[in-house]
Amino acid sequence: MEDYDFRDIESKWQKKWEDSKTFEAKEKGDKYYVLGMYPYPSGSGLHMGHAFNYTIADILARYKRMKGLSVLHPMGFDSFGLPAENAAIKNKSHPKLFTDEAINNFIRQLKAIGLSYDWNRRVQSHDPNYYRWNQFIFLQLYKKGLIYRKKANVNWCPECNTVLANEQVHNGKCWRHTETDIQIKSLEQWFVKTTDYADELVKDVDSLDWPDRIKIMQKNWIGRSEGSEILFEVNGEDWPIFTTRADTLMGVTFLVVSAQHPRLMELVTKENKKEIDSFLKKVKSTSEKDNFNIEKEGVFTGSYAVHPITKEKIPIWAGNFVVADYGSGMVMAVPAHDQRDFDFAKKYDIPLKFVIDSDGKTNSAYTKQGVLINSGKFDGLESLDAKDKITSHLEKMKKGKKIVQYKLRDWLVSRQRYWGTPIPMIHCEKCGVVPVDEKDLPVLLPEKVKFGEGNPLLSNKEFLEVSCPNCNCKARRETDTMDTFFDSSWYYLRFTDSLNDKLPFSKKNVSYWMPVDFYTGGAEHACMHLIYARFFTKALRDLGFLEFDEPFTKLFNQGMIHGEDGVVMSKSRGNVVDPLEISNKYGADSLRLFLISVASPDKDFAWSSTGIQSTFRLVNRIYEFLSNVKEGKSSKKNKHKVNLALRGITQDIEDLSYNLASIKIRSLFEGLEDELDSEDIEKLILMISPFCPHISEELWSKRGNKKMSSLSTWPEIDESKIDENIEKAEKNFESLVSDVNNLIKMVKDKQGKDVEKVYVYSLPNELVNYDSNEISKRVGREVLVYAVNDKDKHDPQSKSSKAKPGKPGLYLE
Repeated sequence: MEDYDFRDIESKWQKKWEDSKTFEAKEKGDKYYVLGMYPYPSGSGLHMGHAFNYTIADILARYKRMKGLSVLHPMGFDSFGLPAENAAIKNKSHPKLFTDEAINNFIRQLKAIGLSYDWNRRVQSHDPNYYRWNQFIFLQLYKKGLIYRKKANVNWCPECNTVLANEQVHNGKCWRHTETDIQIKSLEQWFVKTTDYADELVKDVDSLDWPDRIKIMQKNWIGRSEGSEILFEVNGEDWPIFTTRADTLMGVTFLVVSAQHPRLMELVTKENKKEIDSFLKKVKSTSEKDNFNIEKEGVFTGSYAVHPITKEKIPIWAGNFVVADYGSGMVMAVPAHDQRDFDFAKKYDIPLKFVIDSDGKTNSAYTKQGVLINSGKFDGLESLDAKDKITSHLEKMKKGKKIVQYKLRDWLVSRQRYWGTPIPMIHCEKCGVVPVDEKDLPVLLPEKVKFGEGNPLLSNKEFLEVSCPNCNCKARRETDTMDTFFDSSWYYLRFTDSLNDKLPFSKKNVSYWMPVDFYTGGAEHACMHLIYARFFTKALRDLGFLEFDEPFTKLFNQGMIHGEDGVVMSKSRGNVVDPLEISNKYGADSLRLFLISVASPDKDFAWSSTGIQSTFRLVNRIYEFLSNVKEGKSSKKNKHKVNLALRGITQDIEDLSYNLASIKIRSLFEGLEDELDSEDIEKLILMISPFCPHISEELWSKRGNKKMSSLSTWPEIDESKIDENIEKAEKNFESLVSDVNNLIKMVKDKQGKDVEKVYVYSLPNELVNYDSNEISKRVGREVLVYAVNDKDKHDPQSKSSKAKPGKPGLYLE
């Protein structure tokens, strides 16, 4: 019997794949594009979640190649960003060193689990050959009017003398100076006009083959709301306020402006400035998440607005829960009919005014729609009717109109940090802000920088000082870098043409490969990344770079892996299992097969030490069986089993029901007789190739095949060899074995004695389904099988069971 030396087998075939560029994608015939989400190459390397996600995609990619499709299955790295910069600061090193080392480690680990990537197309964000095109696309969007500058609030650390990302603010303190309160500053920032595509982004979601929950999350994030824009006069100027409840307009008793609104101080009177200043110190972050989680607080500004219909003076409060860049950054508060407003009003003793006929209780807001009261000439109207009538009235007064509002806000892409794509703009005192000439791209990120005080780019004269492209006068470069979501919003397009040095990608290549047919990754990217990627695709379409509307035809979200303690794997919990360690111990094929065998790939599951050991034994059994099987003639039963399994596994791969395919593989190799013809042996080897590619290649090669199994044709199902009667007989046999085992256990449990012999009487036409020797092996007892008319062989009436002569059933001795 041949030993299964998985280490030699795996290293041998991984080298052959690499040397021969086995998985290099070619633009010919029908295509299939399989993509796992752009990973960040952390120093800790590949984790089990990565291994699971990438194995899901790899099985499909391998199968589609064998089905004759031209498959693009690339890998790259989202290698810019805050973690590498933080690590560099902490270790007094450089983020490029951390990043390059992490990528090399990642690649080594990815190759070790047998992933069939076209490494020739690899891209990584921090490569100038990639971020050059980031800058190029930025300039195209700028020319189109989709990028602009405006003031926005940022987190500022006075100790670091720099802007902090929300992730660097912990409980209102700087991540490095834990005693230092961060401040909110208003600085000029770069924005992308994602809102220009809000309506299309919402509308097109329904056409996608994506999980329903992701589509719902996207719709909620974009947040299309039909309502009214109402103008409240403030200090002689109209301020627009959006509401979906125009029917409650007559119940407004105060307005709330965001504490981070850039024009807040225009509303603050001298008498209230001290209180406002004190309040603003409590506003700890620009994060919207923080705004909604904190206790709702506010301070009266001293200013009043004029109600557009009643002309009443309405007090304006500053609040920590209103988002500055949603709508006008000010909301109308109707505490009688909104619970948040109700709680705020109770806290600060602000009056309530009920304008919808309610149940009369005043211990909470009445939030339902109904009949209007206390609303002047609108009394008696139903809410829906009142919304239209009140808005029409305001339109006549030029104090309001119907509008569609979105929660989606323009994308702030400025980052006041070093490790990112330099924004290709130049500041000139004469010409203002001007774009870098495209021929001067890329604007290279300087490697010689000092960390410690502020953005290192500000202190790098060689980078900072430049001539204006328009007037040739002294000017300075933009020192903000791009949000890393910019990098990951179009990388899937670059994969189609990654070596192009004239354009980000050619229209021909992108038209051939796109859209992505299968995109897999975590559900946590449902909103930010996926919305930005969809925006990029639509914007680049309108710029003439491509001719399709959506980037990802099918989206798949894998489940989460839990440790053996039942909790999601994480370093902090100490329950992480290292995929490289497992593949070194049990082999990559065992790891791959185990990961997809426990549950449906979209479901969570728990790691199991006994489970991986069992899968290792199965892979060994498969290898040994196919290495030692007698090549001759397949029985009718074996022919049936092979083709039935092939039919089921083919469908399971198409349906992404990999766990069901693994069950069929296990069952198949447990039930085959040890003589098969050449055709069936080769079907078995190819059938396991997407799941266990290393042993498949080894077994295929040993049969003298020159072409690799990975590039061979997926076997044809011979439907004529599938016999449903054999399947029925198999089920009857398994059912009988189960019945015998249950009966033996029952006798032992109730009578306390063991059973030595079992007599089985079946109908004559069923006798062929039961083999005495096979059943005896399975149950560990002597089992004798007779037809009901074989009375001369054994008379059940003489036994204690007192069964009637000739009756089918089980009888014990």
